Amino acid sequence: MKPSVRIKRVLMRAGVRAVFGAAFGLSALLASGAQAATAYITNEKDNTVSMIDMDKLEVVKTAKVGQRPRGIIMNADGTEVFVCTSDDNRVTVLDAKTLEIKYYLPSGPDPELFILHPDGRTLYIANEDDNMVTVIDVIDKEIIDEIPVGVEPEGMGMDPDGKILVNTSETTNMAHFIDTDTHEIIDNVLVDTRPRVSIFDKDGKRVWITSEVGGTLRILDGKTHELIKKIKFEIPGINDETIQPVGVRLTSDGKYGFVALGPANRVAVVDAKTLEVIKYILVGQRVWQLALTPDEKLMVSTNGVSNDVTIIDVKKLKAIKSIKVGRFPWGVVIQP
Repeated sequence: MKPSVRIKRVLMRAGVRAVFGAAFGLSALLASGAQAATAYITNEKDNTVSMIDMDKLEVVKTAKVGQRPRGIIMNADGTEVFVCTSDDNRVTVLDAKTLEIKYYLPSGPDPELFILHPDGRTLYIANEDDNMVTVIDVIDKEIIDEIPVGVEPEGMGMDPDGKILVNTSETTNMAHFIDTDTHEIIDNVLVDTRPRVSIFDKDGKRVWITSEVGGTLRILDGKTHELIKKIKFEIPGINDETIQPVGVRLTSDGKYGFVALGPANRVAVVDAKTLEVIKYILVGQRVWQLALTPDEKLMVSTNGVSNDVTIIDVKKLKAIKSIKVGRFPWGVVIQP
């Protein structure tokens, strides 16, 4: 990274922490009211985003957003929805209340997944077609750096302090550990075939990485990057080749890890302490991604082939409802 870019980013983050810290406190206070949580679903084939009221458990709005929407996250204060519109080669930003398009952010070719730094300003995007992680300043709406990684980058995980980014490359079969201050790769770790999603646990001690074709979940030490546990999922009566781990979510109490298993139409429940699979939850067809409500009482799975989402009761570890959305639902984010 150029020295001028590095200096700008250091100053930017120093100022942003103070400004956003106050804003976050106000946002948290406002969010503590009676307002219902809202789920946002990207529908890859319809080029839309669906909004689900998580109290009523029904779709309340659907809006066109751009071509092939996939990855989806919220901005720092929950007022905007960021969508990877992959075939448009950009990020589309929506108003969280109205789903109206507010503006666009630049990106490299075919953005798929992304993650926002805790500073609320720096966005890291996996660009599948050019083997780069593109770094965006979401305030200035400009590209500030590009980080070369492996072939077909996808998964984007970040430690709680925002110091380390983990990007997975599907064809290279690696997890790339990236220093977010220097934007240099500090380690490349070989994982199983076609890694998809990477996520740190709450304290940053472990990284969970799924491999779609390998049919595995690898849990790595967050500091040493050594393997702690490898889980090979096995479901009675289901062929191994249909068990394709993709999305992952972890409960903040350190009790459960949930893994979407693709065409197996199941979500695996992993005891986050023993790292043993304790249950498989039947959901819709071709489950992709997962998201927990803020109170972690419910979880949503996107089911690409059945064109619906499944609502899961986290305490009971049971699917309780299916909600039709658009065609080929892919990504999901939930915000109060």
